[in-house]
Amino acid sequence: MKSKNIVDKTNIPSSAVGGSTIAAISTAPGVGGIAVIRVSGSEAISVCEHIYKPKNRALSIRSQEGFTLSFGNIFDGTNETVDEVLIAVFKAPHSFTGEDVVEISCHGSRYVQQKILTLLIENGCALAQPGEFTQRAFLNGKMDLLQAEAVADLIASTSAASHKMAMQQMRGGFSTELMQLRTQLLNFVSLIELELDFSEEDVEFANRIQLKTLVETITEHIVKLSNSFSLGNALKNGIPVALVGETNVGKSTLLNVLLNEEKAIVSDIHGTTRDVIEDAVTIQGVCFRFIDTAGIRNTKDKIENMGIERTYQKIEQASIVLWILDCTELSEHIEWLTSKIEERAAGKKIILVFNKIDKIALEERAILKQLFSQFEGERIYISAKNKLNLQTLEKALLRAARLPEIEPGDVVVNNIRHYEALQKALAAIQRVSEGLESGISSEFLSQDIRECLNYIGEITGHISNHEILGNIFGKFCIGK
Repeated sequence: MKSKNIVDKTNIPSSAVGGSTIAAISTAPGVGGIAVIRVSGSEAISVCEHIYKPKNRALSIRSQEGFTLSFGNIFDGTNETVDEVLIAVFKAPHSFTGEDVVEISCHGSRYVQQKILTLLIENGCALAQPGEFTQRAFLNGKMDLLQAEAVADLIASTSAASHKMAMQQMRGGFSTELMQLRTQLLNFVSLIELELDFSEEDVEFANRIQLKTLVETITEHIVKLSNSFSLGNALKNGIPVALVGETNVGKSTLLNVLLNEEKAIVSDIHGTTRDVIEDAVTIQGVCFRFIDTAGIRNTKDKIENMGIERTYQKIEQASIVLWILDCTELSEHIEWLTSKIEERAAGKKIILVFNKIDKIALEERAILKQLFSQFEGERIYISAKNKLNLQTLEKALLRAARLPEIEPGDVVVNNIRHYEALQKALAAIQRVSEGLESGISSEFLSQDIRECLNYIGEITGHISNHEILGNIFGKFCIGK
């Protein structure tokens, strides 16, 4: 979906709007078979002509049609060949940025990449800032701000679910829904403000019954979008899973096995983990963010107690709690520990994980079941050290996650900026609803509707400023 933006550019420097021609390496840093260097701006073609000679002498870059390739050589100032390359040309406005764009596909040598980039800069290009290509696409109306942010989400996606969500937003599903709400509100606020022009004649152009129906519909939509944030955040950043239990029950060992790397220190000494350690792993297309926490026990060590307090905080923040117990040595403080975990993990999915199962007999497992007969959650028996029954644990995690499938057309909010703007828009539209009930004047109704429109406009980028844009695009990688 391509959407035209009405962006306030008064606070945006002319260079950010596209005053200069920019260049950057768009592929990931390092050595590879192929690297791509992107050039965008009004002088993109002429700059590249200074350093490129096509094999077919009759076909210059300038005469090359858009969406076509040519093969030739990059030369330095002494006419020495730097590399054989492919040149792709995209002519304005039919390009990603809306400007003339040239993409140079060269060999992936670090030297070659830097040499070509240096030649471009020497011939008049400026080095692109992080996200500047996408920022120009936004400013030139090739996409709205939601879609631009979805580009960053797509690049950062680590699971099938986060990829699908980013693709949905890039296609403009969220934008379309917000634009429909915005258009309807604009129509009504225009009529209400028309009433103010005829205030002395006591006329009413905006039907209050229709406006009330619209406000109820918009409130319902905003609430639905806001409520989707918990799912969107989980899909984007991973479902937080806290590994909790007493010291030396195998939490750090299990974390290392799940991540397939030595992330946490494993030791027989009690209280080794004193800070929170976390990392993410994808299981069958779902990203889980595992959090190894300090062992819970009674201790007089101030530093360890600080770690234990952080454990409680992480339990409260987690969606799933893996409560890990040592099968070979159940603590005498098990009742105290149970009350602590259940208090902090109220309402969350708790999976009871009996570790070191390889060290006990089958009849002892039956005793464990009896001891925890009151526990209503799932019980898993594993050996983290020997990687026993880990697939069973993974299946339990997937069941506990219970993430719904994102269907075509579903709109899921996954950005904290969007969520906060929606919350403010919701507060404004609720004031409109209250104002209609109390019969306040058109002037105050108009003010609250305008405020709601402003917050919706902040999400799509219809109302923006350089500070917000700089913060958003500054998080992109260079070359995108």
